[in-house]
Amino acid sequence: MHELGLLTGVVTAVTQVAESRGATGVEKVGLRVGTMSGTHEEALCGAWPLATQGTLVDGAILEIETIQAQVWCPQCEAKQDIDEFFALVCPQCSTPTGNLVSGKEFEVTFADLRDN
Repeated sequence: MHELGLLTGVVTAVTQVAESRGATGVEKVGLRVGTMSGTHEEALCGAWPLATQGTLVDGAILEIETIQAQVWCPQCEAKQDIDEFFALVCPQCSTPTGNLVSGKEFEVTFADLRDN
């Protein structure tokens, strides 16, 4: 499960920031995760307790914002939602497009730190 490896990196980054600010712990961590990021929300939630165990982040709530994958269609001149099963084509007009404008995100958006 590569989600555990990804979350270990998140925990390391959040821990470094928390320690640099003198925090005593972390209450909540936010992630933006695209539908084509190669991760699954259920697996991330399941791996979270393992990734945080014994760290400043232990016990923190994981909040995930899912970002829908979209392509830019030059024919429709618009962003079009796609799912992980679509090839990079416009789902409205079937025009091929390699212009994925969202959906690959995997980023930390916030960490609520505990200071006492």
